[in-house]
Amino acid sequence: MKECTLSNRIHCRTEYSALKKVLVAKPSFMKISTVINETQKHYEDVNIDIPRALDQHETFVHVLKEHGVEVVELSAHPELHEQVFTRDIAFVIHDQLFVASMNEEVRLEETSLLKEWLYENSIPFQEPFLSSIEGGDVLIDGKTIWIGKSGRTSSESIETLREQLPSYTIEPLDLEDDILHLDCVFNIISDHTALVYPPSFTDSGLDKLQSRFNLIPVTREEQFHMGPNVLSIDEGKLITLPQNQRLNDELHSKGFQIIPIDFSEIIKSGGSFRCCTLPLLRSSDHK
Repeated sequence: MKECTLSNRIHCRTEYSALKKVLVAKPSFMKISTVINETQKHYEDVNIDIPRALDQHETFVHVLKEHGVEVVELSAHPELHEQVFTRDIAFVIHDQLFVASMNEEVRLEETSLLKEWLYENSIPFQEPFLSSIEGGDVLIDGKTIWIGKSGRTSSESIETLREQLPSYTIEPLDLEDDILHLDCVFNIISDHTALVYPPSFTDSGLDKLQSRFNLIPVTREEQFHMGPNVLSIDEGKLITLPQNQRLNDELHSKGFQIIPIDFSEIIKSGGSFRCCTLPLLRSSDHK
C-alpha cells in the first residue's frame, strides 16, 4: 500500500461532517438505454435532456465549491450512461477505500476507470468482493456501518466486509425488492437524526433504526422524488430538492440549513445528490 500524502488522503467516518473532497462525473452522455431501476421505467419514453442535466449538475458543483469543497471530476465516457452516479462505484470507511462490485453489466466498466484514476493519484484501495456490493447501499455511522441488502448488494459481500472490518459493527438492513439502494430510503443527516421511508424496511430493520436515530419519515411522493437522497456538506447543512417543500420545511424547523438545487433531470435516471458524489475526505473532528 502506498504512503498517503495530504493530496491523496482519504477519510470518512460520518455521513454529515464537513465535506472536504469529493469525486463526481458530468452527465455528458447520460441516457436511459437499458432500464435498470423503477424510476427509469417511469421516464424511459421521455428519457434525459442532456443539456439540462449538465446545467443542473454544473450548478450543483458550483455550490459545492462555494462551500469550500474540492471537487474532482472523472472524465465522462461516451458508453457509460450511468457514470454520473459516482457514489455507487466505491465507498470510503474511515481511512479505507473499497472499490465496489457492480451488479449491472452496463456499469461494470465504471470501476475500471475509477481504478485508473486511483492509481494515477496514488490513492490506495481494496477490492475484496467476489459478488455485488454498491456504495449506495453503504452508510457510515462512526464504527457502525449500515448496509442495505438489496438487488445490488449481496449477503456474501456483506459478510466479506464484516471480515475486512472486524472492529466495526456491520448492520444489514433488508430492503423491499423495488428499492434500488439503501440511500434512496435512508440517510443519516446528524449524529442523532436520519431520514427514512418506513415502508421499505422490515419491522425488525425499522426497529433498529428507531433505536439509534430520531427518524424523520418521508412520504411516498417524496421518496419517488429522492427525498432521502440529500447531501450533507457540513453539520446541519443539506443540499436538497426544492420540489420536496414539505420535507424541506420540516428539516428547517429542526434547525437544518437547506440549500435547494433543482436536480429533476438527473433524478429521472434514479439518483440524486448523494448518488452523484463519492466523498473522499470529510472532517475527522468526530469520534
